[in-house]
Amino acid sequence: MEKAKASRRVKILLVDDSKPILHENARVLQKAGYDVICAEDGESAMKLAREHNLDLILLDMILPKLSGPQVLEALKEHPATASIPVVVLSSLTQKNRQKLIEAGAEDYIEKNTLMPTPGVNVLPNVLEDVICRINRRRGIAFSKVPLSDL
Repeated sequence: MEKAKASRRVKILLVDDSKPILHENARVLQKAGYDVICAEDGESAMKLAREHNLDLILLDMILPKLSGPQVLEALKEHPATASIPVVVLSSLTQKNRQKLIEAGAEDYIEKNTLMPTPGVNVLPNVLEDVICRINRRRGIAFSKVPLSDL
């Protein structure tokens, strides 16, 4: 019998200029089983996105060097990164959601919803739902299918 292909962990680029938020989100995502690469500014995010085989990018909007909207636009224009799903994580209100989705973001999550009480970070749970929605839009019914297998 042929061995089943071993599934690999989902690789996420997490982009945020707030070190405490970046480290906390990276910690809970790693604990949930994701491979996480971090960037603290837009230029680093672009460089890392081109260098790594990413499954997903979680992108803050207010960043030094290149803003989140500039990074989103550049990611969607570059052939090597255009197909990587980008989920916006922002402290900005939902009023920007539709504009960012039209610019290529898969989803928009307000940061303040991720830590409803001190010491509780629900990002892995929220992310699982987001990945399911992305997979459904791409015609994949199962949430356990890594994004890179699309």
